[in-house]
Order: sequence, then structure tokens, then C-alpha cells
Amino acid sequence: MNLTRKAIGGRILAAAKKDTILTVSLVCAVFSMFLVPPSAAYIGYVDFRVLALLFCLMVVVAGFQECGLFVLMARKLLSGENNFRQLSWMLVMLPFFCSMLITNDVALLTFVPFTILILDMIGEKKHMAWIVVLQTVAANLGSMATPVGNPQNLFLYGRFSIPAGSFFAVLLPLTALSFLLLTAAVFCIPRIPMQIRFDAPAAAPEKNAHPALFLFLFLLCLLSVFRVLDYRIVLAVTVVCLLLFDRKLFLTADYLLLLTFVCFFLFAGNMGQLDWLKRFMAEILNRNPVLFSALTSQFISNVPAAVLLSGFTNDWKPLLLGTNLGGLGTPIASLASLISLKFYIKELPDKVSHYLAVFTAVNIAFFLILYAAASFL
Repeated sequence: MNLTRKAIGGRILAAAKKDTILTVSLVCAVFSMFLVPPSAAYIGYVDFRVLALLFCLMVVVAGFQECGLFVLMARKLLSGENNFRQLSWMLVMLPFFCSMLITNDVALLTFVPFTILILDMIGEKKHMAWIVVLQTVAANLGSMATPVGNPQNLFLYGRFSIPAGSFFAVLLPLTALSFLLLTAAVFCIPRIPMQIRFDAPAAAPEKNAHPALFLFLFLLCLLSVFRVLDYRIVLAVTVVCLLLFDRKLFLTADYLLLLTFVCFFLFAGNMGQLDWLKRFMAEILNRNPVLFSALTSQFISNVPAAVLLSGFTNDWKPLLLGTNLGGLGTPIASLASLISLKFYIKELPDKVSHYLAVFTAVNIAFFLILYAAASFL
């Protein structure tokens, strides 16, 4: 019996370490249930529109990956005569622009391994920390440009019914500044002439890959995000198409992230029922909502921070700014940053401290500049 309990406890601990944010969200949700007993009102806490659109975007982007679209595009851009600085700029800008449509985590999952492969091929691994860190920052900042670029944008865009024009007016200036800062950062890399040639052909797409179908589904998702089409129609069409053409994509969705959202919906909903806490949080948010949102993101990441703090304010603008800028900072401030860290550790396990030093310095520098710029918006 003791061995069984020890084994179960070990598995629970291992699972908790594997997904810390989910564990925190689950603990918070359960704790809140002691303060506000379960009732039918719990259903109203959950934003089913966000969950449905997140699921649809996950499987559609996985379909694009199955087609090999992103790697093929990168190979076309990088082949031929270049210099190392120009090559590095393109490697950084690929996740910057792609994250606007395919989310920051998918951009890093696609392009960080590709970058490691190229740097190894041309013998420039000594620059890997700098380039991968810039790619990570690029994905986190590029993704803030659109409602579908990252989960917190999708949530806040729907939660506050933000007009599209207002959304872009707030974030596009910071995105443009981010582009300039990233370009300036690449100038630290030397101009070394080189020629990139991919001898091996690109991996063939899956036999049942349907790029036209996924493009159609992605357009449906965008129509739903911008409130042209009901999310339930998009969800139904996506599920039917996957059942008919590519069932295995159901396994690619990040159901743990969806569960994390549900837990934080419950926690935030319950906390919003406590009048004393609402007054306290509203007072703190009124003082400096952008900074407080960004600081909260450093400890629980920017997606849960957006869900949690949205229950204590009706002013969406500073919350949108704070949680997007809050992705800069610690590795857990944006969960996408952990993806790059894992790839780097796998490739250069003895250089982790160097990577973290570069990561911290770059993130702090970018945050301070963008935070100062955001104060004028």
C-alpha cells in the first residue's frame, strides 16, 4: 500500500512539474471553490468562444505544419548567397511575422529547430544564444500585433468586445517599434559572406495533407475572431472536416492549455464574487495597470494574468498592453519562451547559464524601451 501511494504521489509530482502553470491554475480553482461554493453560476464563468476558437486555431495551424508550408517558405527565403547578418535578420523575422497568424509558440516550434540546424551547418553555433533569444523575443512581440497571435489577445479581444480598429491602434505602433529594435539588435552580428544550400530536399508533406482545406478553415477562424461568423459554426465545420479528412489532428491540440484556461476562468470568476477583493484589486490596477499586469505575468505568465485581471477592471487598453509587454521578462512570463529554452538546452546543455544571461538582458532592455513607449499611447 505504501509503495502504491508513493508511486501515485511520484506520478502526481512529475505531472505537476511537467506543466507548472496548469498545476497552479488547478490549485487556484480548487481553492476558490472553498470561498465560493460550486453552483450553476460556474458555467457562466467559462468563455466557450475563446476555448472553441483556440481549439480550431490549434488544429488548423497543425494542419499547415503537416503540409510543410512554413519550413518550405524558410528554405526558399534563406537559400543562395547571403551574409551572416542578413541571414540572422531573416531567421529573426520569420517568427516575428509568422507569429502574427500562427501564434508565438507554433512559430518557435517551427523556426528554432530550423535555426539550430542552419547554424550547425554553417559552423556558427557560437551565435546561437543571441539569435535564438532574439527569435523568442520576436515571436512574443510579433504575436501581439493581431487578435490571433497569442491566447491572451484572443481572450481579451472577445472578453471586452474590442473594436478591431482600436485593437490595432494600440498595438501596431509597439509592433513597429519592436521591428526596429530587433533589426538594431541584429547589427551586433558580423557580416560574414556565406552561401546557404540545402542539399537534402524538404520533407514531403503528409499524403493526406490538404493545404486548401486548412486555408479555408483558417479564414473561417479569422471571420469568427472578428465577429463576422458565429464561433459554433466554425467549431462544427472544423470538427466535421477533421473527421472526414485528417482525424489525427485532434491529437495535436494543446488540451492542457484549454484546461488551464478553464481553471483560471473558474478562479477569476469566483474571485470576482468577493467584494473586498474586487475593491482591493481595482485600487491596485488603477494605480499603474500596465506595470501591474506586466509584473503579474512574470509569475503566472501573461495568458493566466489576462484571464485573472480581466475580472477586476473594465479598462481593456492597459490590460492588453501590460500582458503583451509582460511576455518579456522571465522565461515563464510567456510560455512560448520555454519552447526556445528547451531546444537550446537539448543542443547546448553546458551553455544554459549563458543563454539565460543573454535572455534576461535582452528581455529587460526590450521591456524598458517598449514600456516607456507604451506610456505615450
